[in-house]
Parts: sequence; structure tokens; C-alpha cells
Amino acid sequence: MTRAPSSPPAGGIPPIARLLGLSGLLPQGAVILLLLTGDAQGRFSALALGYAYAAVILSFLGGLWWGLAARADHPPRWIWIAAVTPSLIALASAWPWAVGLAWPGPSLVMLGVALIGALAVDRALVAGGYAPAGWMGLRVPLSLGLGGLTLLAAAL
Repeated sequence: MTRAPSSPPAGGIPPIARLLGLSGLLPQGAVILLLLTGDAQGRFSALALGYAYAAVILSFLGGLWWGLAARADHPPRWIWIAAVTPSLIALASAWPWAVGLAWPGPSLVMLGVALIGALAVDRALVAGGYAPAGWMGLRVPLSLGLGGLTLLAAAL
């Protein structure tokens, strides 16, 4: 038996989305703990996992934006372009590792800055009426949290 969809709460974002979103900060938090307490081998593994997680989540943001554009009647072109940009940034951030340059510090910085910078797109989506009510209340702590933790990983 399926239930009829319920309307979103007054803030526009269901509590489960907030809970799961905030729990998405835990992996990067664990990376920070490993960096502070681990040995050399554990350090490399923690950095690699922190890098991969930040790249995946940045790409996920692009997917969110693509979904918001897809549900709109006539979204502007900039949303489609913005939606593919995070994946391209994530891929570009792997380049130093792929060619043997300094890694992962610069790559983590690129991802951390991109995660925080993504808030500009989120604000534009809200201003244009493409994101649900409460979007920034969800996105601000998640982008600042993950972006900040990623930058911290780069600094450790």
C-alpha cells in the first residue's frame, strides 16, 4: 500500500532531508579525525577519501541543480550550464594527481572553494523561484560545513 505524497513542511525541506544532509558532514569529519590522529599510511588514505567524498558531493550538487531545471517549465540556459560545472570542476581537480603534481592539497582547496562557491548558484536558484522554500536553510550549513572541512583537510 502506498501513501499519497504529503506536502512539505512550512520550511519547505522535509526533516529527513535536513537530517540526512547534516549526516553527510560526518564522513569529512571522520577524515579530519584520521588526519589528526593517523600515521603516514592512514594520512594518505584519509586524504584520498576526503578528496573523493568532496568530489562526489560537488558532482551531486550539479545533479540537484539539473533536477531543479528539469522540473521547471522553461528554465534559463545558465541553470543547465551551472548543473554540469560541478562535475567538470571535480574532474579537473583530479588532474594534478593524474599527472604526478602536488596532490591532494591544491585539489582539496579547489573542491572546498567550489563547494562554498556553490552557494551563489543556490541563491540564484532561490531568487529565480527554481528551488523550494527553505533551500538556503539547508544549503548554507551543508556547503559551508563540507567546504570548510575540505579546506581544513587541505591545511592539515
